Amino acid sequence: MLRSLLLASSLATLLCVSPVVAAPPLVLAVGGEPEAGFDPIMGWGRYGNPLFQATLLKLDANLEMVGDLATSWTLSEDRLTWTISLRQDAKFSDGSQLTAEDVAFTFNTARDAGGLTDMTILKEARAVGPYKVELELKKPQITFTSHLVALGIVPKDHYGANYSRHPMGAGPFKLVEWREGEQLIVEPNPYWHGGTIPFPRVTFIFGDEAVALNLARSGAAQLVAVPPTDADMVPAGMHVTHVQTVDNRGVMFPTEPAGGTTDTGAPIGNDVTADRAIRVAINQGLDREALVALALNGHGTPAYGPVDGLPWDNPDAHVAGHDVAAARATLEAAGWQDEDGDGVREKNGVEARFPLVYPSSDSLRQALALGFAEQLRALGIIAEPVGASWDALARQMHSSAVVFGWGAHDPSEIYALYHGSFAGVDWYNPGFYRNPVVDAHLDAAQGSADFTSSLQEWKAAQWDGTTGFGAKGDAAWAWMVNIAHSYWISDCLDIGPLQIEPHGHGYPITQGLASWKWTCQ
Repeated sequence: MLRSLLLASSLATLLCVSPVVAAPPLVLAVGGEPEAGFDPIMGWGRYGNPLFQATLLKLDANLEMVGDLATSWTLSEDRLTWTISLRQDAKFSDGSQLTAEDVAFTFNTARDAGGLTDMTILKEARAVGPYKVELELKKPQITFTSHLVALGIVPKDHYGANYSRHPMGAGPFKLVEWREGEQLIVEPNPYWHGGTIPFPRVTFIFGDEAVALNLARSGAAQLVAVPPTDADMVPAGMHVTHVQTVDNRGVMFPTEPAGGTTDTGAPIGNDVTADRAIRVAINQGLDREALVALALNGHGTPAYGPVDGLPWDNPDAHVAGHDVAAARATLEAAGWQDEDGDGVREKNGVEARFPLVYPSSDSLRQALALGFAEQLRALGIIAEPVGASWDALARQMHSSAVVFGWGAHDPSEIYALYHGSFAGVDWYNPGFYRNPVVDAHLDAAQGSADFTSSLQEWKAAQWDGTTGFGAKGDAAWAWMVNIAHSYWISDCLDIGPLQIEPHGHGYPITQGLASWKWTCQ
């Protein structure tokens, strides 16, 4: 007891004579640990803040592109070459200068690496001056701007096989320690061009949800990502924030009749979901508000498309709410009848019945699948929920409806989900959806002179008044919910304005980390 009193007295004396009290470190439990390490060339930073590396551009809270390393960026008249001028005060965390050579090296290496950063559209990156670079494309692609935003620049002279475990960049932080599966400790980069960071150290704690919740409850963490079921049980000294997202979940439909197979022998097509009337009726009759309440504890919003609320969203493509009568009328008009009175519609001897696959490891998708299937019974359609491993799902996804999740700050995602050239490619368009009019709109968007002028074509691909991939057109998907990302945040921490977050709960919240600040002393 005496020892504790003496220690407390000594600390009090020290605080009294010290004119400045150092700002406390920050502890976060938001997930986001990358299995492949912190190499942007291999995909690190695609869904948000690359932490250690600076990027040419960045998105502000309104998702407007602003300069980071770039002071200006222009696209040539033939829409093939981006010319980027760089700031001259950017330095890597070892104090060395960042130049156009580093930028060109990063983009060319990403092009050749074959990682998650798909840079195959790039023909060549060239340094045309100490602080000017040209990025020449093979064909026009306006969404190449996503690489200007997401690809962190690595140092040409220090990049090698061990870079992912020992990253160095010109971003706001530098690596202190990474204990995989446990924690990541970072400190401010003293040479960062963006200003002073108010935290002497930031620690990211990794682990399951229970670990994060306990850290918050004990006061050991100042910001944690929490699941919807726990979000409202906020510990003392913290508040909950529910962030709007395009982290969506939807049901992808096979749009071709059964009978085909992939090169590996996986079946393609489904005779029920290939009928547009089935897909449209499901979109009309789906009670998305009920799914938000059931699966998300109310912490989310109905999803009517893959890009709700983003600048390239087309609200005119959305169906108007929950209309079971309209759904039944659509089915009746298309010849889907319940002639034997068993509650299941038939057409030409085929029952309105199909498997609905979800990853068995994901309880949220399971809840959505069960709720979706229950609602469809009122329409006379039977969706049969089936949990599967990701490997099994990959083989079933061309012939079964599947609960998938997407959501990005980049319209090229809808290009990959709906363009015919992506039919059967990886996970993007497993339903083999094809519509040449939609393809033409998507291609026109990619070939636009600037991003603003591309918006009308992205919107037209969803619904142009006659056709589109959205619910009023081909209804290739039935989008269900956008998941609100919930966080417990210390009452003493100001995290500033927030973006609409992309797919992936947790780490995207850190997009403004360098500008966060303490509000309590």
